[in-house]
Amino acid sequence: MFIAIIIAALVIWALIATVVELRRDGYRAAPTEWSRLGGVEPLQRAESQSAYR
Repeated sequence: MFIAIIIAALVIWALIATVVELRRDGYRAAPTEWSRLGGVEPLQRAESQSAYR
């Protein structure tokens, strides 16, 4: 029984630590900063052709 209490306490501690670290790290969806990308669009240099092995 003592081991189960210790494991449960560790699990709760790990979950709380994970949430705190994710908030501190800034885990969130961030918009793409298009000015930092290269000037060539991938669809502009795409070629239409069939490739066979």
